[in-house]
Amino acid sequence: MADLLFSPKFVGPTRLEHRIVMAPLTRMRSGVGNVPNELMLEYYTQRATQGGLLISEASPVALTGYGFERAAGIYDDAQILGWKRITDAVHEKGGRMFLQLWHVGRQSARVLQPDGAAPVAPSAIRAEGTAWTLNGTVPYDMPRALERDEIPGLVDAYRQAARRALQAGFDGVEIHGANGYLPDQFLQDGTNRRTDDYGGSVENRARFLREVTQAAIDVWGSDRVGVRLTPSGSYGSMSDSNRHVTFSYVATMLDAMGIAYLHVVQPRIGADAERDPVDVSMLRPLFSRTIIAAGGFTRESAERLLESGDADLIAFGRDFIANPDLVQRLRHNWPLNRYDRSTFYGGGSHGYTDYPAFKGEDPDAHELLQRGI
Repeated sequence: MADLLFSPKFVGPTRLEHRIVMAPLTRMRSGVGNVPNELMLEYYTQRATQGGLLISEASPVALTGYGFERAAGIYDDAQILGWKRITDAVHEKGGRMFLQLWHVGRQSARVLQPDGAAPVAPSAIRAEGTAWTLNGTVPYDMPRALERDEIPGLVDAYRQAARRALQAGFDGVEIHGANGYLPDQFLQDGTNRRTDDYGGSVENRARFLREVTQAAIDVWGSDRVGVRLTPSGSYGSMSDSNRHVTFSYVATMLDAMGIAYLHVVQPRIGADAERDPVDVSMLRPLFSRTIIAAGGFTRESAERLLESGDADLIAFGRDFIANPDLVQRLRHNWPLNRYDRSTFYGGGSHGYTDYPAFKGEDPDAHELLQRGI
């Protein structure tokens, strides 16, 4: 193997020393007021490496954007300092960090909404599934369709969140346009039945994603903004009559906007499988800059995809949860800790900051890992 995982790569102006990215992972561990706390500081510091890229957990841009209780937000100035302490610590270890901007749209319940209101969506179509609260899961409620004159306010919420991310010391932002959340709901025609200029044609359905991406670009410049997509995903009971056409249009649109990267969740065997999936091999000819691929990769499958040229970086999720030193474990082919799915959402340090680093046979290995070397 060419060992491309450990070769350098620029993402916009940001130089990375390896191709392993920590995927955005909702963990629901923030403090009062959805402010990043000491526990989150420890978690991200553990996973930072010299020249490595971390993408933060999805951070709601508005109170209406919650589908997971206690997700750390970026909708209030009070949250800036908590995030700033985290970005400072990541930078101290030589790492880089983007903040993922999030609004769940219809994937929510009244119990999580301000004043118990209905969740908002492009169209009043209920999603299948459950929202996460600290007292357990609750079914999604029927959303209400956004009025045309409400949409600019939501776009501005993304703009203000991008500004707070800049103040908090991040290296860039990622628009969460994946997993059936609000931009995805506008984009796919299974969830968008609007008859105004945000519905109908693919150009109209992509308008919300284009506008929130442009709002972030207005703050950061295009080369520090990324977008995440799930072209073959079904999470959130998503569907589109022609995903190839829809996502080809989006990839071309985002390429023309000059964004730093496209973050694509690859189709997997099982719930997200389809006969003719939309994956990075289809999007690569349409997008000229960095592509990050995510989706259950091993070291070997990551190397194969990098060698194909269809992706430039590989995002790891669950293995990063269980292995704070994942980069070094992959570098040296050390065994991985097994993750505990029951501790993914909510809770305290257990299953969050208490996974051990690999000590190995080298007495100096543990110290080096803690220093991110």
